[in-house]
Amino acid sequence: MAYPDENILTKVIQGDENAFAELYNYYKSPALRFTTSLLKDEEEAENMVQDVFLKIWIKREHIKTEYNFSSYLFTCLRNMAFDYFKKMEKSEQLRKHFMEGMMLMADDEQEEKERRISLVQNAVESLSVKRKLILKLNIEEGKSYQEIAEFLRISKNTVKNQLVKAKQILRDKMDVATA
Repeated sequence: MAYPDENILTKVIQGDENAFAELYNYYKSPALRFTTSLLKDEEEAENMVQDVFLKIWIKREHIKTEYNFSSYLFTCLRNMAFDYFKKMEKSEQLRKHFMEGMMLMADDEQEEKERRISLVQNAVESLSVKRKLILKLNIEEGKSYQEIAEFLRISKNTVKNQLVKAKQILRDKMDVATA
């Protein structure tokens, strides 16, 4: 196909869809090669070429037939590519900022978790030897009141009372420490 002349541009400005299709078909391949060379992403380049031609169609009344349409088209594509790069850079900065925030939150959560574990360990250490043992057998080893009572040769009620007191002491110490 021959280079689109001023007559085709005039028809495009007047809304002739066939003339626009002719213009599009003429410039599509070089525009796509140019945009792909800038973006290094063929799919995004295709989208960009489509967007530029859509904008040209929408603003066709503003096309100046005396100007070089080819220069206009490739300048539009270049500017759109630069805008795309700016958007991607900003997006990358936002992603990095978000990830840094997430890492700080994870670090804070880990520190808080470690602090709470330390508080619990200190609270458990403050219990009497017998309460500590009953608590350990019940919580860590999953033994029932009856099993603990038989193991320590004490009554089931004593086990229950010691666990209630131990848990209350732990709750109180944790409440004081987190307040």
